[in-house]
Amino acid sequence: MKIAVVGCGAMGSIYAALFASAGNEVFVVDANKTHVQAINKQGLRVWGASGDRTVKIEAFTKRQHRIADFIIVAVKSADVLAAVPIVQTMINVNTIVLTIQNGLGSSQQLAEIIGNERLMVGVAEGFGASLKAPGEAHHNAMNGIRMGRFAEAKGNKLSNSDVEYITELWRIAGFEVYAEKDIEAAQWGKLICNVAYSAPCALTGLTIGEAAKDPYVGSISRSAAAEAWKVALLRKISLSFDDPIKKIHDFAIRMPEAKPSMLLDIEAGRVSEVDVINGAIPREAKKVGADAPVNETLTALVKSLESRR
Repeated sequence: MKIAVVGCGAMGSIYAALFASAGNEVFVVDANKTHVQAINKQGLRVWGASGDRTVKIEAFTKRQHRIADFIIVAVKSADVLAAVPIVQTMINVNTIVLTIQNGLGSSQQLAEIIGNERLMVGVAEGFGASLKAPGEAHHNAMNGIRMGRFAEAKGNKLSNSDVEYITELWRIAGFEVYAEKDIEAAQWGKLICNVAYSAPCALTGLTIGEAAKDPYVGSISRSAAAEAWKVALLRKISLSFDDPIKKIHDFAIRMPEAKPSMLLDIEAGRVSEVDVINGAIPREAKKVGADAPVNETLTALVKSLESRR
């Protein structure tokens, strides 16, 4: 299968390497020229939870006029709109597009422009990675990836068999993956874990495990998660759990040494995804006449930190 990965950062590198190892024809598009040059020169190395492998794939910094059977949009949420023209040059009526971002709102942006007929949404749970050098990514943790048809896709032409076909493609490549009929519930399940640790860790420099154990930061994390859970219930989201505190506790146990991507962004001087993670909670709360002061405050603090770097 011809697979294009748009956004070959830490997570995109894991996707690309494992799919290439499984025998697929993979190429990537990424704005990081140094990373792209290294991949083309020496291959893409991925090591850690999924093993240690170096694969030879084509990498580009600009959009390619070549049709892909399957496109994975793995850019950060802030870069989704910039990725659209790249995706548009690689799709036809049979191409399936899967978008995987943190938080809420990115899939809607993509659907508004390219259409929702063959759009899927993925949720990576407890699945951490980081770029260690140009052409090299470390796979910190490898837990489940959930995916399903775009939740708001009226007229979506993807059948259950299409979704199962894509999930099986991921399984063959070595991923633990689940097909979800209600992908929105899965998004909220991850979001509740993200709001608990993303902003608190970004503000303090703590790992997920350290934040969970800290008597002060841990209290804030639990408050952020509980607030998000209440908003989800008000929004009539069919969550698969009824104890958000246990949910984030179990999440921290699975990857205690991991740094949330928001902390990595702050450390690297990049703009974070706080608007679609902690910032999504007060926006969603307003839709049902509620407020979310904990997550609103955390969002403001992260933005203040970003403005001073």
